[in-house]
Amino acid sequence: METVFTTDLKPLLDAVSQQMELYIPKKSGEFYVFIKYDPASGQTIEFNNIRACTPLKDFLFPVRELAAVFPEAAEAEEVKPFAVFGLKDCDLRALDVLDKVFIEKDFRDPFYVKRRENMFIIASDCFEPAGSCFCNVMDGKPFADKGFDLNISQVEGGFIVEIGSEKGDEFVKKHSNIFKNLPENALDERKKNRTETKKQLAEQNAEMKFDCPVREIFDSSEDSEVYDIEAKTCVECQACTRICPTCHCFYLYDTKQKDYFSKMKMWDSCMRQAYAAVAGGANPNKILGDRIKHRLMHKFVYFLDRYGINMCVGCGRCVDAEAGEVDIREIMKKLYQELKDRDSKLTKVSK
Repeated sequence: METVFTTDLKPLLDAVSQQMELYIPKKSGEFYVFIKYDPASGQTIEFNNIRACTPLKDFLFPVRELAAVFPEAAEAEEVKPFAVFGLKDCDLRALDVLDKVFIEKDFRDPFYVKRRENMFIIASDCFEPAGSCFCNVMDGKPFADKGFDLNISQVEGGFIVEIGSEKGDEFVKKHSNIFKNLPENALDERKKNRTETKKQLAEQNAEMKFDCPVREIFDSSEDSEVYDIEAKTCVECQACTRICPTCHCFYLYDTKQKDYFSKMKMWDSCMRQAYAAVAGGANPNKILGDRIKHRLMHKFVYFLDRYGINMCVGCGRCVDAEAGEVDIREIMKKLYQELKDRDSKLTKVSK
């Protein structure tokens, strides 16, 4: 891909904000959140080392939105172009998941499509990954190589800007005055930085180096007691599904206004006790351990079977957000150990 160079991010972000609304990461405690960029405010521009805690789905799939109106039809509201800076590879892989759900052939959500078409993606490399990050276990990387309009990598003296789409190419050509040719050895430095970050991830997730696909670990766990044991520490806060960048369940409910009826769409969570309840009162997932198992089976087995891609991107947001002590990585390791123990016993019996 074509690359250019800039010594300062502000001219680049100012140029973007002149064309559309722009959201940038801001440090809040030990995490990052997205805020609207105002070039005249003197805001500090931060190059986030990891993904923001705000999931990208917030911009494309709002917590609450009007889906339909009767007797008049509800049209998708006008969406102005907007850009998000500081997205990571895990965010872009999560976007692939949402696209499968909301833009597949049999169903296209017009509200999602409008926002998706008007989004300008400015990705950036990760460095100093958080302790909760495990993207490498889920075949991810600390840098993006596709799915972005522009990708930014920090090196000595400035930033490498990689062009990843026609929209990105048009932007760079239109604002060629703020870019320069790459300094000598800049790409070598980027490669070194990326290799070092990959090494950090490999070291911190060394205990999750499995000798079988993650799918197999969960697919063999149907009768495992691990889910019920882990449920003892779960407080049913639903934070794991709310902050997950790929969880997309929603429910519809009707409201009566003065002279019309409206149907609202809101995020839902499979961790909610009444999620699977039916009108007759039956509930196949009334037990908390069963709900945890269903959530993880959906992520690692059901979605993969249907769409061919993993629904978990290893971003670690659920680990950071949990009010209880449920850790998806610990569950994975325990189930893997059960699988290895079971295989070992079978091997001894066969001998």
